Amino acid sequence: MRFENLPTTPRSEELLDKAFSRAARAGRAKGGREAQESMLRTAANILSDNLENVSNDWPDFDYDVEPFYYELADAIVDVDELRQALSEVNWASRQIAELRSEYASKIRTADPDTARKHRKQAFARMADIMDEIEDDLFRVGEARDALKGLPDIRPDEPAIVVAGYPNVGKSSFVNAVTRASNDIASYPFTTKAVQIGHFERDHVRYQIIDTPGLLDRPADERNDIEQQAVSALTHLADAVVFVVDASGDCGYPLDAQLGLLSEVERVFDAPVLVVCNKSDRSRDVDADAYMSVTNDENVDEVLDMAVEAVGFEPDLPSRE
Repeated sequence: MRFENLPTTPRSEELLDKAFSRAARAGRAKGGREAQESMLRTAANILSDNLENVSNDWPDFDYDVEPFYYELADAIVDVDELRQALSEVNWASRQIAELRSEYASKIRTADPDTARKHRKQAFARMADIMDEIEDDLFRVGEARDALKGLPDIRPDEPAIVVAGYPNVGKSSFVNAVTRASNDIASYPFTTKAVQIGHFERDHVRYQIIDTPGLLDRPADERNDIEQQAVSALTHLADAVVFVVDASGDCGYPLDAQLGLLSEVERVFDAPVLVVCNKSDRSRDVDADAYMSVTNDENVDEVLDMAVEAVGFEPDLPSRE
């Protein structure tokens, strides 16, 4: 479930202005009690329907949102707070619908002057309800704006996560293996960015994910949001390519790199493939594969090993 198609959330004052201005136009077309009831229904319908749409446009986080997106969303906006805000918006929609029924009955049996008083009283109560949920609507709107830019990662497609310290060649590797599709996109994630590329093997599309700022340093150097983002990736990864630089040119000692490797192996249930990049400079590390992205040596072989580690078998239609 992606959040990019969620409509813009209206603000409380914006909705009130819309509802009352249209109600005024509806009232001018009629007279007496009919005018007051028409104004009441017009305003109440606009408010109640719009608030109901705000609530219903969001997915059910327990049933419609994959674990990866759930954890990312929770890291960014706090899903429990968002649920509470949506619950308040839904409550307001119901309350305004009840006011519509209550005051429509009063207006029908009243004289024109009393009907006008009833309508004004209903408007005042609607405005009070909208004031109560002003912060909730704002919170929902902020959540929508924050989540619409989440990376387009598809849980039904096999995913390879690339990890390792900065400057070891992770991004160069991702760029190299996705060069045929030219299909790399950068998605802001707080102060970081998630790089998503794609490639195909045997008519299967694979996702390859570079996560600068997340899996390039130890856990104790990540903030809470970054830690939860890593937790989200554990739901997604079918294999991890951990890139090390034994030459030390990356600026980080090999011991530190291997320490991060141990952490990644502990956190991820998926197979972890250890790849020594810049192997033309140094192979002084025990690795599953050796490559040099700069010299285009063994890059495709490493990718083939990653695909084999994923072990993805597509569901093929049965002939029976």
